[in-house]
Amino acid sequence: MSTTKNVLVVGARGFIAGYIIAALEQAGFNVLRGVRKANGELRENERYCDYSAMNTAQEWLPSLKDVDVVVNAAGILRETATQKFKAIHIVGPLTLADACTQAGVNQFIQISVLGSAEDGEFLATKHEFDQRLLALPLKSVVLRPSLVYSSSGSYGGTSLLRAIAGFPLVALQPSDGHWPMQPIACEDVAQLVVHAIINQTQGLFEAGGPEVMSLHEYQMQWRRWLNIAGKKVIPFPQWFIAAQVKVSDVIGSGPIGQTMWRMLQRGNVAQPQAYEKLAKDIGYSPKSLKQNLSARPSQVQDRWHAQLYFLAPTLRVMLILVWLISGYLGLFTDAGQIQAMAMNSFLENWQPALMARIFGVFDLLLAIWLATPWRTRWAIGLMGASVIGYSIVLGITAPLLWLDPLAGLAKNLVLIPAIAALWIMTDRR
Repeated sequence: MSTTKNVLVVGARGFIAGYIIAALEQAGFNVLRGVRKANGELRENERYCDYSAMNTAQEWLPSLKDVDVVVNAAGILRETATQKFKAIHIVGPLTLADACTQAGVNQFIQISVLGSAEDGEFLATKHEFDQRLLALPLKSVVLRPSLVYSSSGSYGGTSLLRAIAGFPLVALQPSDGHWPMQPIACEDVAQLVVHAIINQTQGLFEAGGPEVMSLHEYQMQWRRWLNIAGKKVIPFPQWFIAAQVKVSDVIGSGPIGQTMWRMLQRGNVAQPQAYEKLAKDIGYSPKSLKQNLSARPSQVQDRWHAQLYFLAPTLRVMLILVWLISGYLGLFTDAGQIQAMAMNSFLENWQPALMARIFGVFDLLLAIWLATPWRTRWAIGLMGASVIGYSIVLGITAPLLWLDPLAGLAKNLVLIPAIAALWIMTDRR
């Protein structure tokens, strides 16, 4: 193997791509990270790659300079105003593949997904590109993994599954958990990429672990690995999950959409002999879930992540409610009552009723802002700054408020770290 091969990984900031990059670098390859945009100049190991903006092969050629292998790990689970399935999964990658043939790229590796095209446009567009790629005069490999997990981290649906498996006292479970799957570790997907490059493999491969298991078995293995007591399982009815999925799709946010839900119900298992084909043609055999979990014992941060998973959205909802109540009180509390509360403080001569109305509007706007997905951390930061500001100003100018029997001001001592915790947990990548 030449250790000087340059490998361009498109979608380099994605979850699976991170493991692929790590495995490639460990194997001695020079990895170039394909990114849509960067803060300022591209770094030395970055190349500009944007399926939505680069519409011709000529636009891709500068990004392919000196590249020997391209790994396409880009993809979207939901469409947005600027990113569409057809553009990201078909048109863009095909343009890149065409550029690869012109640039003399030796091999193209596509990270696809196992499932049926009937389950949604995400799968249908992925599979359409897979077939069109394999028909091109370009040495290509298509990997279609089943459920992808890692003991060292999680994202999206795998984070949700780990969280419900690690729920305190009882494990939560979709329905009776009978649906079959063939989970494969991110690390094993990455090794398949490495070995496919080393062995100059071609073709389409369905990738899963060595064993088929039910969702229930998968969840229970994670619960044991997390060292969380309790074997009792509380099943969620399918109609409840379906309703949650629909809400997630409407708001455009959430770990599981309609496609993933259909895939789960259909079962996600590779064709017979697919596992043996990986060893024969690629030269690598993925490990079982039990083997991968045994190789890395869980730590306290793993339990924290699993058991704090549902806290972030709960905390967000509670803060929205607090700010809505605060805004309502600021706008509709009787002016005479506000004036009476401000007596014997510096606020008495500052039109306290008008100030209450102004800050009431501000609080309502922050509540509405936090309820949207736009720049969430900015909204949380402004909430934290306002609470700190209120606490300092009122605590100094009206110190008796600290002795309020209902702890109106003292409650801020708890609210401030709660806001800080939400600010941290909002980072999902």
